Amino acid sequence: MSEFASSLWKRICVFAGSQPGNAPEFQAAAVELGRKIAENHWSLVYGAGSVGLMGLIADAVLQADGEVIGVIPEFLATKELLHPGLTQVHITEDMHTRKAKMAELSDAFIALPGGLGTFEEFFEVMTWAQLGVHSKPIGLLNANRFYDPVVNLIDHAVETGFVRKEHP
Repeated sequence: MSEFASSLWKRICVFAGSQPGNAPEFQAAAVELGRKIAENHWSLVYGAGSVGLMGLIADAVLQADGEVIGVIPEFLATKELLHPGLTQVHITEDMHTRKAKMAELSDAFIALPGGLGTFEEFFEVMTWAQLGVHSKPIGLLNANRFYDPVVNLIDHAVETGFVRKEHP
């Protein structure tokens, strides 16, 4: 967290699960990150959901009088879970446009624990960084050691020559 506290970043994109997970540490991490984002006068950019870790982090930022920018595809906004209290909402045509908009709006990325969508978002911004599409910081919030297997997988990919050491 200290690396983020000393930065000049304005908008932090957080990828997070639409479920709360089964360990209280996951929820606590989302709330604490939300508070830190607001305390540092940063804005949260996220997937606009009101449930799971997504909803918890948005609520924490809003409760601390922070700005929350949600980006959601139209089919989810009408079908599902759009958080009603967001500072800004961007409704996109599809998931691809959503991710591009989130990246455009953000100065850094953090992945909280989550499922397949969170993994996909995290790996996409990692790939974009590797390809030189952006040079924004990317981090994993490893609450309750959730991301240990992912870190091990990335280390394995480096060790076996599929990822260059300078990329992860």
